[in-house]
Amino acid sequence: MSPLEISDLITAVDPATGRRLPVRRAEVVERLRAHGDQRAARIVAGLPADQDGVLDGVAVDRLLISVHTELQRLSEELRIGERLVHLLCPLFTAIRASGVPGPYRLVDIGCGLGYLVRWLAATGALAPDVELLGVDLDAALVGEAGRLARDEGLRCRFVHGDAFALPEAATVYVSTGVLHHFPEPALTDFFAAQGGSPALAFCHYDIAATGLAPVGAWMFHRARMRHPLGRHDGVASARRAHSDETLLRAAAASGMRPLLYEPRRIANPFCTTLRPVLGLRPHLEAPLRQALGRSSRRLLGPEQLAQAAP
Repeated sequence: MSPLEISDLITAVDPATGRRLPVRRAEVVERLRAHGDQRAARIVAGLPADQDGVLDGVAVDRLLISVHTELQRLSEELRIGERLVHLLCPLFTAIRASGVPGPYRLVDIGCGLGYLVRWLAATGALAPDVELLGVDLDAALVGEAGRLARDEGLRCRFVHGDAFALPEAATVYVSTGVLHHFPEPALTDFFAAQGGSPALAFCHYDIAATGLAPVGAWMFHRARMRHPLGRHDGVASARRAHSDETLLRAAAASGMRPLLYEPRRIANPFCTTLRPVLGLRPHLEAPLRQALGRSSRRLLGPEQLAQAAP
């Protein structure tokens, strides 16, 4: 049985309106206990609630902002920005070479505090013809992301809402640490929504499903995270990571060409903490491989992954 993450349970949003919904503490505690996670149940039982037992929204927001601030350290230490740019620069080169005119729009789904978008804006790693936009269903996180961007004087935007219901279409969708939150059927729908949009590609980084992942997650979160919720969810995330085969199978539902970069069988498990699954409109694969050069050998489709099987 896949573990539950506390952060997924203590907030609820109406997907149609973005309006916050009340969450009863006792119901979350009972769900975690029924799932066999007594430790998580104790963590939630200690969160503040009102006289009706509804979790205190302000306190929950403060807690999640604090946890996401600490998670930014993980992104920095794992050099997520550099890893993504390693693929995004060749990807936009391929898009330009295909004759699609700019400007282009990169949309970060589930951006949280917007670390990735803010890092891209601060470093200027992508060309000026790429607009940077972060989207999240959590209003508090998006609000904090916008505040940080303003304080840092960065050219990027953050929006509270559904990334697939924006008035302006994305050229490329990205995310980091989002895919494991979806069970496989919902993961298929997630990719299908991108395939049904005008987007030309997606590139989603998530935890590599290796035997070492939960151990590494425990070590890092024990050393870096102060609140028990962050420690719990960090390990749960690693245990929920999807296999390479599951990701490629779900990504195929997009109708785009599904590809995995540095899949488990050709990468050192001690060095591969996160790796991306990509989807491309078919005409972009050849120019992307050309732009990647020798690194294109690390980009495998389903048939190539099957050939690499032991």
